[in-house]
Amino acid sequence: MKKQSVYLLIFTFLFGLLPRNSWGANEAITLSERLEEAATLYFSYHPEKALEKYIQLSKETQNKESFLNAAFIAMEQNNPKLAVDISQAAYQIYPQDRAIIETAADAYLADGQYAMAEKFLSQLPEEAGRSELLHINLARAQMGMGEKKLAKYNLKIALKGKAHAALSNYLLGLLYEEEKSYKKALKHFQAASTYDHQFMEAKRHYAAALEKTKDYNEAYRQYRMIYAADKTLPEIAQAIERLRPRLTRSEKELSPDKERDTHTLIKPFPLPEDRPLREIKIGLGTRLNGRPADRKKIVFIPSHNFTVSLENGKILAQGKARQTWSVILENGKSYLVDPRGQKTSFTSSITVYPSSNVAGEGTTILIKNILSGAGMTWASVDDKEYRGQLQIIHNTRLNTLVPVNIVNIEEYLQGVISSEMPTAFPMDALRAQTVLARTYALKHFGKHRSYGYDVCDAQNCQVYGGVSAESERANAAVESTVGQALFYHHKPIESVFSANCGGITQSAKEAGWTETPYLQPVSDYRDIEVASLQPYQFKELLQYEQNAYSRYDKNVSLAAFRWVRVVEEKELREIIKKQKKDIGKITAIIPLRRGRSGYVNRLLVQGTQGSVTLNKENVIRGNLSLGLLRSSYFIVQPNYENHQLKNFVFFGGGWGHGVGFCQTGAAGRAEAGQDYKTILHHYFPLAEFTTAE
Repeated sequence: MKKQSVYLLIFTFLFGLLPRNSWGANEAITLSERLEEAATLYFSYHPEKALEKYIQLSKETQNKESFLNAAFIAMEQNNPKLAVDISQAAYQIYPQDRAIIETAADAYLADGQYAMAEKFLSQLPEEAGRSELLHINLARAQMGMGEKKLAKYNLKIALKGKAHAALSNYLLGLLYEEEKSYKKALKHFQAASTYDHQFMEAKRHYAAALEKTKDYNEAYRQYRMIYAADKTLPEIAQAIERLRPRLTRSEKELSPDKERDTHTLIKPFPLPEDRPLREIKIGLGTRLNGRPADRKKIVFIPSHNFTVSLENGKILAQGKARQTWSVILENGKSYLVDPRGQKTSFTSSITVYPSSNVAGEGTTILIKNILSGAGMTWASVDDKEYRGQLQIIHNTRLNTLVPVNIVNIEEYLQGVISSEMPTAFPMDALRAQTVLARTYALKHFGKHRSYGYDVCDAQNCQVYGGVSAESERANAAVESTVGQALFYHHKPIESVFSANCGGITQSAKEAGWTETPYLQPVSDYRDIEVASLQPYQFKELLQYEQNAYSRYDKNVSLAAFRWVRVVEEKELREIIKKQKKDIGKITAIIPLRRGRSGYVNRLLVQGTQGSVTLNKENVIRGNLSLGLLRSSYFIVQPNYENHQLKNFVFFGGGWGHGVGFCQTGAAGRAEAGQDYKTILHHYFPLAEFTTAE
């Protein structure tokens, strides 16, 4: 639909050129049905047609929801002037309505009309749970007008709340940074990044403020975390190099890496009498995509006496308990090195077999310098301990050594559950996660066979930490669900999960995956169903507190349920240029497709020299900010200062792709008394429990 015709519709409404309530051929259709027709157009990826329907409906019926939907879509389509017109028309009819007033204020803010935004915001009452964002928006309007003192005043009032603590602290930090009050700026940037460790923009400013205040050690540590999440930024690498000579503590002391040289006393997993357990091979220290990392040396320390065998079963060497051995790669050849430094060559692979002569006593192997959390802010290189056997493969094609842990599938799960879910979560949430982890292993057995292992230890598969990650509660969850998995049509399901669905899951199809019958949207809100949602409601859902099972805050940050990011236009410009193409100065971020659940699955980034379309949730999350956005369940608002587009404010929900199982939602449901089978049936209603062979 052309903008000209949209403006014509608004014009005719404002001046009464069309008779009100002239439904014509639609008289037999109820208002709710017409609203649903418009919503269906929107969720069927026709926002322009939906906008036209909502405008027509608002003219004919003066329905408040129609106005709100029309203004919301106009804002999304980067047409804030139209949103202003729609909001003004609605305001003439509903001058006391909070939602209408707030929508008008948002439209004026998006259009850079700060004084009008402030005028409308000033009409809003102070309400519990809502005043925090009111004061933040007042501050944004005042920052746009250059009234920095008033902006600081409102942001300090906003700090009394908790829902948007990250945003109010970040904006205050920016104001103090402008004044070169770096100690005050540091305090607020630290608060923002502590509340949400994924708020990378806050972390970046925090690191810079630390450097300005000459806390070089902590500045270095913060820059290292940013670099771990995103290695594409040369200025971060430059900052690390710049600070290195100024450190007063060693890099090792400042690193999150952990060293260890003692073994854990473990018990072997109690094997079921009726059937053997399948063995599984796990690639260790893998990259984010599950590929082997580049390694030229592997150091290992078995807890008990051990043998080292070749692929054909021939014993290559024998060693004593707690001796330090290694495998090295030199000039394209692989060698086993004993504690005396004696080298024995081998060609393709060796396997280390520790053994115990004491009944009920398990064996482990310590491996030095294993990469964890590849691509994340918490990435580290640690010494880790594993059950079972250690296979070391010489991958000649990649010219690297590949450490592989061989355990049975239940021992594998013991090293997964604590890595994937907080063990302080209720036991039925842990049991549900265990059933899904087992199902995943069955479904994806052999996923990385080309590298010599079945699954990796990174997020490309399931995070696996071995004995180092085990806990009593997680092990109990594994033992109490032995063999249980979810199947659909006699095959293991795609048991995908995310840390937090933000109140609602999305379908596999909406995420850009293959359409899957058992991966459909389900609500985690206690009083909201997916099918009833209108587009404008996502603003309400994402900006204010909601009653949802996934709003669980015990042993987990609420930043996973509701988050905010502020992305500077110049930073986004560089990200798009580096990862896609140079489109000049960014002028708009436009969601083109939003699924029924509210997740954006197609998005347009417009610039002065072109545009870029981002498809699929993972592409969207990876191209709009430093590091990753937590999810694609968001709304985005432009923010102006002095009539220049300065940044984009993302209000988002959830952490992860949002398909399938919601981990935090499961914790909320378990706390409410649901058992693990009930929880799993909620997220996978078509799946069936079975005992895997």
